[in-house]
Amino acid sequence: MPARIVTRRSAIHGNGMFAAADIPAGTRLIQYKGKLLTQAESDELYGDGADTGHTFLFSLNDDYVIDANQQGNSARWINHGCAPNCEAVVDEDAGGDRRRDRVFIESIRDIRKGEELTYNYGIVLGVPHTRAMKRIWACRCGAPKCTGTMLQPRRGRRGGAPPRSALAARRPACAQPSLRRRLAAPRSATSSPIPSASCCSSRTVTPPRY
Repeated sequence: MPARIVTRRSAIHGNGMFAAADIPAGTRLIQYKGKLLTQAESDELYGDGADTGHTFLFSLNDDYVIDANQQGNSARWINHGCAPNCEAVVDEDAGGDRRRDRVFIESIRDIRKGEELTYNYGIVLGVPHTRAMKRIWACRCGAPKCTGTMLQPRRGRRGGAPPRSALAARRPACAQPSLRRRLAAPRSATSSPIPSASCCSSRTVTPPRY
């Protein structure tokens, strides 16, 4: 079966993933893979990571982080976009085992062949989002309403919700899945992983992207 998505150099930054064929909305494209770390293990390995401007870490839930620096797949190359055509969705384990939750990248609109895949990383740091920090986490997606940064507005100052616990102060910077979560089928009934171009809060031991 021909690959639906492929990896190649991106005009946004570094490597990116692109549609190798027309993709309809609602298509599950690839699982974001990597070594499963506890939040404490992630803290010890990476510190807060706020001033690096890149991340291969993906917040799976309040207990675990997916580290695509280790055992990662090509999903780690999908770039951030301010007008994304994809989203990251968590499938929660039917048995309640948080270690077995999984993250998938899915299309949220029709994607034309050759178009680059993007999703909103949803990064909220545990430190102030200063102008300097926003420049470090610069976005180059080129969307008409690009915010210029991958950082998302910090909430909680005026009655809003506090930052998610997975991104509390001194936690490593992680990409965040959509708040839309689905209960996964029992593992015995789960189909094999979605095929990808190569076999993803962010990316195997490779030079930093930012």
